[in-house]
Amino acid sequence: MSSFKFAVINPLLHNELRLKIMVALDSLESANFMYLCEITDATRGNLSVQITTLKDAGYLEVSKSGSGPTARSVCRITRKGHEALLAYEQGLRRLFTERVPEVETKKDCI
Repeated sequence: MSSFKFAVINPLLHNELRLKIMVALDSLESANFMYLCEITDATRGNLSVQITTLKDAGYLEVSKSGSGPTARSVCRITRKGHEALLAYEQGLRRLFTERVPEVETKKDCI
């Protein structure tokens, strides 16, 4: 019996929009909601849901200022989010570089 196991991929980050948000915020100090909307090509509603999901996981901090039409939300990646993103990247690299060991065929298995 093989002890080989595929790398575990974080399902929270294995979503195109959430991954784009995390990668963008990992390379920036912070970004406002409208900028993230623009660079990810997401709708406001979908972006809002995904940011909330990442915030609830502790991967993002969101600060809000103002109210009404002048309200502004700014997002920042947390240390936990940065570490999760690095682990996700390493897991993907492992999936593409490691090879599944071949199983020995035994006569009684055929």
